[in-house]
Amino acid sequence: MRTLARWFVVLILIAHGSLHLLGAAHGLAWAEVATLTEPIAPALGVVWLAAAIMLVATGVLFAARARMWWVAGIIGLLISQTVIPTSWSDAKAGTLANLVLLAALGYEFASNGPRSYRAEYRRRVATALHESEPDTGALVSESDLAHLPALVAEHIRRSGAVGQPRVSTLRATIHGRIRASATSRWMTYTGEQVNTCGPTPSRLFWMDATMFGLPVDVLHVFVGRSATMRVKLCSLLRMMNAAGPEMDRAETVTLFNDLCILAPAALIDAPIAWQQIDDTHARGVFTNGAQTVSADLTFRDGDLVDFRSDDRMSTSHDGSTFTPQPWSTPVRDYRAFGSRRLAAHGEGRWHPTAPPGEFVYLEYNLDAITYNAGTAATRV
Repeated sequence: MRTLARWFVVLILIAHGSLHLLGAAHGLAWAEVATLTEPIAPALGVVWLAAAIMLVATGVLFAARARMWWVAGIIGLLISQTVIPTSWSDAKAGTLANLVLLAALGYEFASNGPRSYRAEYRRRVATALHESEPDTGALVSESDLAHLPALVAEHIRRSGAVGQPRVSTLRATIHGRIRASATSRWMTYTGEQVNTCGPTPSRLFWMDATMFGLPVDVLHVFVGRSATMRVKLCSLLRMMNAAGPEMDRAETVTLFNDLCILAPAALIDAPIAWQQIDDTHARGVFTNGAQTVSADLTFRDGDLVDFRSDDRMSTSHDGSTFTPQPWSTPVRDYRAFGSRRLAAHGEGRWHPTAPPGEFVYLEYNLDAITYNAGTAATRV
């Protein structure tokens, strides 16, 4: 649906621009245009031509997802709506096309303007990376694993961390699908997240999802020991605003989960008390500020295959209430991402005691990940 809407706007813009060429041809005496009954002076013919060029260019840039398409769009809209009244009886329908362009420009401002979640994500990422612990260049060694349970140490070793720099930041891009409950429709999404490690870790996550063909913006912010999760439909209508101690605790579990799955090397220095339970399970107790959470990790053939915690909470649709529920994230399909070896696919599962019981609410695919990369690669 979002793709269809995009191409509908593209077709409207190119057709609208092409029709402006008729005004240019009529005013500049390039051809007889029988459909235009009002005279157009040569000077106005030039203006009609300028409008045609800018509108077609807007359509092409919009189709190509060029970030600055709106500049051409504003210019084209202003020129077009300036000349339409000069031939109102022939060209008044063009105002409807300009209303479509105006709506597209309005959504662009809402979704990418200075008050948008995208813009806030970019600003917060720049700040977090600027304030993050400096990369000292120190490499992970075998001796750094000595204090860890054998299962955790082997997981770090198999991730390719030994001999690589210690992790101070990570940036990951993912895609997948998500749903609110066991009976809800799936929403596809793409996402980017940036984590910083150290005494005061942070987690910033941006998701661009689609619900019933409409765009949904999701922004998770976990900075300075406090967390929020906010959701908007079409970048305008607020659907959720979750915050408070329960949200802080839930995101602390997610932060611990990120360390285990996306940045195993960061487990070396993280404030985690470990206990090996048996040959395939280890328990970690992670402390971040006032929050202390625990999780049981399951390993198979040296790889982490599941992470389960009883300290995370599901959120109501509007983010006003939280319900404690066991939460797990089984992962699979380990492969190389540069010098690291990580799980390429994973799920998020809730385990409520009431029917329908355990269900998958999140599926993700890891597309790319970089460590200690600085601020230059923010894409959203």
